[in-house]
Amino acid sequence: MELEPEQLLQEARENVEAAQSYRRELGQRLQGLREAQRQIKESASQTRDVLKQHFNDLKGTLGKLLDERLVTLLQEVDTIEQETIKPLDDCQKLIEHGVHTAEDLVQEGEIAILGGVGEQNEKLWNFTQKASHIQLDSLPEVPLLVDVPCLSAQLDDSILNIVKDHIFKHGTVASRPPVQIEELIEKPGGIIVRWCKVDDDFIAQDYRLQFRKCTSNHFEDVYVGSETEFIVLHIDPNVDYQFRVCARGDGRQEWSPWSVPQMGHSTLVPHEWTAGFEGYSLSSRRNIALRNDSESSGVLYSSAPTYFCGQTLTFRVETVGQPDRRDSIGVCAEKQNGYDSLQRDQAVCISTNGAVFVNGKEMTNQLPAVTSGSTVTFDIEAVTLGSTNNNEGGNFKLRVTISSNNREVVFDWLLDQSCGSLYFGCSFFYPGWKVLVF
Repeated sequence: MELEPEQLLQEARENVEAAQSYRRELGQRLQGLREAQRQIKESASQTRDVLKQHFNDLKGTLGKLLDERLVTLLQEVDTIEQETIKPLDDCQKLIEHGVHTAEDLVQEGEIAILGGVGEQNEKLWNFTQKASHIQLDSLPEVPLLVDVPCLSAQLDDSILNIVKDHIFKHGTVASRPPVQIEELIEKPGGIIVRWCKVDDDFIAQDYRLQFRKCTSNHFEDVYVGSETEFIVLHIDPNVDYQFRVCARGDGRQEWSPWSVPQMGHSTLVPHEWTAGFEGYSLSSRRNIALRNDSESSGVLYSSAPTYFCGQTLTFRVETVGQPDRRDSIGVCAEKQNGYDSLQRDQAVCISTNGAVFVNGKEMTNQLPAVTSGSTVTFDIEAVTLGSTNNNEGGNFKLRVTISSNNREVVFDWLLDQSCGSLYFGCSFFYPGWKVLVF
C-alpha cells in the first residue's frame, strides 16, 4: 500500500529528526570516548613521570647513604690503625736506639781489645765500666702477631638479596584508584561529597578529601578521617569546584592514588543571618552567629526566606552558654518582631533543653539537650495543600522531621497560608552560644 504524499513527507521529516537525534547521541558518546582515551593517556604519562622521579630520587638517596656508610667504615679503620700502631712505633724507636747503642759499644770494645793489655788497660777499663751500665741483658717486649690487630672488613652479601627482594616488591601500578567519589549534593553555601570503595580487597583506615576552584591549580585538604561523606562549606554559588579523594590502607602510612576528580557546584544561595542585630555578632560570611553579652534580646532571623521544602536545614552548635527554657532554634513562616523566642505561632523550634515546640505549644516528645558540637536538622515536606473551609481560608500542612544527637521527632505543622520558602532563626538569652547554619 503506497503512502499519501503528505504522509510520506511527514515520515521523511520524522526520519530526519530521528537521524539528527541519533547523530547527536553518537557525538556525545564519541566525546565521552575521547575523554576516556585522554584520561588513560594522561594518567599513564603522569604515572610514568612519577615512577621515574621516584626511582631517580631513590637512586640518589641510596647512593648518598652508601657513600656515608663507606666514609664511616673507613674512619673506623683509620681510628683502629692509629690507636694500635702508636705503641708499636714507640717500641720500634726504643729498639732502634738500642741497636745504635749496641753498635757503638761493639765498635768501642773491638778497639779496646785490639790494643792488648798494659798501656791499653785504661781503655779496657773504661769500656768494661760503660758496658756494665747499658744492661745488655734487658730486651724490650715485642708482641706476638696474634696479639696485635689484623684489620678486615666483614661484608654480608645477603644484603644484596634483601635489597633486591624489597626493590622487586617496591611500588605498584593500579589501573584505577581504590576509592571514587560517588555523589555530590548541593547545599546552600556548601556541597556534600560522598565516596565509596571500588576495590573490595582494599581495607581503608582513613580517607582524605581535597577540593579546589576550577580556576585554581592547587588542591587543599578539607577532611581526613574514617567517614565516607563530608560537607564542604564556604562554597560560592554557581562556581565550579573539583573534588578528589584518596585512602590509606590499614596499618600503612602512604596514601593511595587519587580518585578521578569530579566537578560540582551549588546553585543554592548560602544561608545567612540578618546583619546588624545588636545581640549577635556574625562571621564574615554571616553563616555563624555568636550571642554576645549585649542586653538586647529577641529572635535573630535569616536575612531572607532561603529554606525551601524538600531540603535539609542544618544547625551546628559550635559553643554553648548558660541554657534557658526560652532558647530556640528553628524555622518560621515569616518574621515577627516583638517576640523573644520562636516558641510562637507559625513557627517550629527546639529549645536548648531538647523541648520541641509547634506553633507555640510544647510537644510531649522531646529530643536530647543541645550541647557543644550538636547538630540539629530540619527536614520539611509538603503533605497537603488545600483549604478546609473555602470561606475562611486554608490550612496548609507540612511534615516536619527534627533530628538531634541521633534521635528524631516527626510531626505535622499547620500553617495559615502556603509558604514557598521559610525563614530560620534562633534566640538565646545568655552569651556564649555560637551557631553555624548550612
